[in-house]
Amino acid sequence: MSASSEPSLRIGDVAKLAGTTPRTIRYYEEIGLLPQAPARVSGQHRLYTESEVERLREVMRLKDLLGVSLEQLKTLLAAEDARAAVRAQLRRDDVHPERRGELLAEALGHIERQLELVRARQAELATLEGELRESHKRVRRKLRELDRAPALITTA
Repeated sequence: MSASSEPSLRIGDVAKLAGTTPRTIRYYEEIGLLPQAPARVSGQHRLYTESEVERLREVMRLKDLLGVSLEQLKTLLAAEDARAAVRAQLRRDDVHPERRGELLAEALGHIERQLELVRARQAELATLEGELRESHKRVRRKLRELDRAPALITTA
């Protein structure tokens, strides 16, 4: 793909690159996880930019990594988008120090929302891990009990 941000890939190519299906991409666009397709002449194919492909990859990575609902994923991504907007404002040279403080406080709020979601997922995983550890202990204990039990020999 070229370094420019000009649209260059069709949906099938994007799906292959991201390891998903065109149907999933369209659904993610429909529910707002990905930007909607820009207006185009009827009959023309939707083409994707490099930044749109990267956004899809990030959506897929977070969904797989966190195992969250699509609604939770939207919340996470909305906070990330808001943080990106704050970062863009902070990079400007003409930001008044008072406004800079407001922007940093806003960014902190977005990060806290993201951390809440990640921590909730970690708690769920910790609960599952605890359940699996207990099952593991029970099975090992039963195996040890079987090893210690005298062999029953039956004669015919």
